[in-house]
Amino acid sequence: MAYTLSHFSQWDENITDWQNPILNDKALPDWFKSALFNELYFVSDGGTVWFEYDSIFPGHDKNGGSSKSKGISNMKYKPKDLRSEFGRFGYLEGHEYRMYNTYDVHYYASFALAMLWPKLQLSLQYDLADTIPYEDSNTRVHFFDGHRALRKVGDSVPHDLGDPWEDPYSKINSYPIHDVSEWRDLNLKFVLQVFRDFTFIGDKQYLKDMLPLCLIVMKKSLAWDKDDDGLIENSGTADQTYDSWIMTGPSAYCGSLWLASLFSVIQMLKEPENGIPEAEKSSWLEVFEKMLHKGKNSFEEKLWTGEYYRFDKSTGSHANTIMSDQLCGHWFLSQCGVDDSFVFPESKVRMSLKTIYKNNVLGFCNGEMGAVNGVNVDGSIDTHSIQSEETWTGVTYALAATMISNGLIKEGFKTAEGIYRTVYEKIGMGFETPEALIHTKKYRGIGYMRPLSIWSMLNAWNRNKAQDGHHGVSS
Repeated sequence: MAYTLSHFSQWDENITDWQNPILNDKALPDWFKSALFNELYFVSDGGTVWFEYDSIFPGHDKNGGSSKSKGISNMKYKPKDLRSEFGRFGYLEGHEYRMYNTYDVHYYASFALAMLWPKLQLSLQYDLADTIPYEDSNTRVHFFDGHRALRKVGDSVPHDLGDPWEDPYSKINSYPIHDVSEWRDLNLKFVLQVFRDFTFIGDKQYLKDMLPLCLIVMKKSLAWDKDDDGLIENSGTADQTYDSWIMTGPSAYCGSLWLASLFSVIQMLKEPENGIPEAEKSSWLEVFEKMLHKGKNSFEEKLWTGEYYRFDKSTGSHANTIMSDQLCGHWFLSQCGVDDSFVFPESKVRMSLKTIYKNNVLGFCNGEMGAVNGVNVDGSIDTHSIQSEETWTGVTYALAATMISNGLIKEGFKTAEGIYRTVYEKIGMGFETPEALIHTKKYRGIGYMRPLSIWSMLNAWNRNKAQDGHHGVSS
């Protein structure tokens, strides 16, 4: 308390200096400034923990797990680790979804940490990295299909770092619905966050520590390309963050993540002094560059319709669904300021975004409730899954950022404004923003992590402004 009283005036001044450049930017709408800062409530109100990293922190072995020797050693105290200075940081997926650092969702939310508290983002990444080699030999039955599997499979990225009702950071993967070792997005989202963090912060030691783990999870993910076309295939289950929306074969969502991950790992392998021996580096580059060339061609041939990338290659009518999150991999690369047009052609990206804007935004609730997840080609809402007919607030903010990055400034802010007006003004859920809005005047998952993706909108705005000057938002 004494420390707070003696420093609060300096903190107040620092907060003002931080907020003023945004508040004084007349080209940004006021509702956006409100949403941007207010969504940060979840960083401290998300069941948040921030504690010291020291040698007495418990490891996994006492809980029945086994540690492999590959990659970064499992949960061993490292005195020179960044966490020794900045501690460990964790927050829950949501007020109703009690799992720490749920990684498929943190992928979206991570921009708030990467932009404002980058060392906490790196700390969180080191915690995830420690778990990748680890394997928990305990088995359990998963709710979705009754399948019995290991709680944690080695050489894979976990879904989460544990439930506060158990022993978080020691008993990981508390999510009981699916066998997440076969989820197609978790490994890729680790690679993409490592690349994003490095482009933002430029920490060479971080790259050296993380790149070996990226290679491990990419190697594991290569096995999901079942037909050698360069694209991974979904398994015909809900094997990604949309955990009740089934994808089969090549899909726009996981396909874009896969291509973006290949692009990212290639760039990191080409980075000087990355710690990978030259012979190994050359071998991996040959594998990944060949895969990327094949994969991008397959992505176009199998999923491009002429106006957008179809949902997947299943046989049902829902395969042609217009998914709002179909460019999720491109979204992340665009935030890094890299030219990915070799992978995601600019003309097709803009055409897809315009198609999404027309159908998922303007064609849904009069354009006043963000972007619905899925729309059929006839303009009706895709009701194949409960999640296809939902609007995910954090996905809408990410979509809006993608629009802004691609020069669709007014469309991007119009898309995001629907979320703000609904959450803050119509249903009174500010400071407990739901994961999902439903057009039948319902919502799901209050107080959720994913809407922190709104900070990617500011990043996209700032990048555009640096390149082209101010853009007005108002019509």
